[in-house]
Amino acid sequence: MTVTDTTPPPEAPTESLRATLGRLSAAQKGAQGAPAYSRFVNRKAGRVLAALAFHARLTPNAVTGISAAFTFTGIALLALVPPSWAMGVAVSVCLAVGYAFDAADGQLARLRGGGSPAGEWLDHMVDAVKIASLHLALLIGLHRSGAFDVDAVLLVPLGFSVVSVVLFFATLLNEALRAQHGARTRATPAGERPGMVRSLAALPTDYGVLCLVFLLLGAPTVFLTAYGALFLATAGYLALACPKWFGEMRGLAA
Repeated sequence: MTVTDTTPPPEAPTESLRATLGRLSAAQKGAQGAPAYSRFVNRKAGRVLAALAFHARLTPNAVTGISAAFTFTGIALLALVPPSWAMGVAVSVCLAVGYAFDAADGQLARLRGGGSPAGEWLDHMVDAVKIASLHLALLIGLHRSGAFDVDAVLLVPLGFSVVSVVLFFATLLNEALRAQHGARTRATPAGERPGMVRSLAALPTDYGVLCLVFLLLGAPTVFLTAYGALFLATAGYLALACPKWFGEMRGLAA
């Protein structure tokens, strides 16, 4: 979830790729409670992709488009191709690469001096479609493949879809209300590092972990066990967070 821009760079960068990476590292924004995979793996991968895109003179919106292409290819595979080890690897790679490019577009925008409302809108819309469709595509794929005899199994991706959409909406709404009332948002003030405990506690909500779980699609029962456990953990996190967030919003009014 990042801010992007559509203005093409006026000229090719003159600095080295190493210098660009150094500038990106120095300009990294913190995020309170960012999940561990997103913070330690995906953000760094996005930094490299942003630097490469900067030297290739790509716009942030073009990077968002690349992210969408990888992500929706993975989602299409989930819905249309029967589960197998090869299919699981392909889905996992497509989703993870798409996620890395999703981290790159905002970093590229910062390299170029800032983003635009249109770019931010595009990025969030791609995220919304991804989150709303991913688990439903899995539901369709499991139903088509007949991997499980019990239809109640299909309720798991359906429930995961609901939880994911609500969590995504709550995250955006919380940030919007905090900003509207002048409260501190998830962006960490300069000099303050996000806590490790919060990053680990938020791990069940980490989209990167979900990408890795799809590697198990070659063994449907093992996959469903891991996927179901991740669903329960994410639902539990949301259930615990909602009263906290509600109390915080009441505090904003006060």
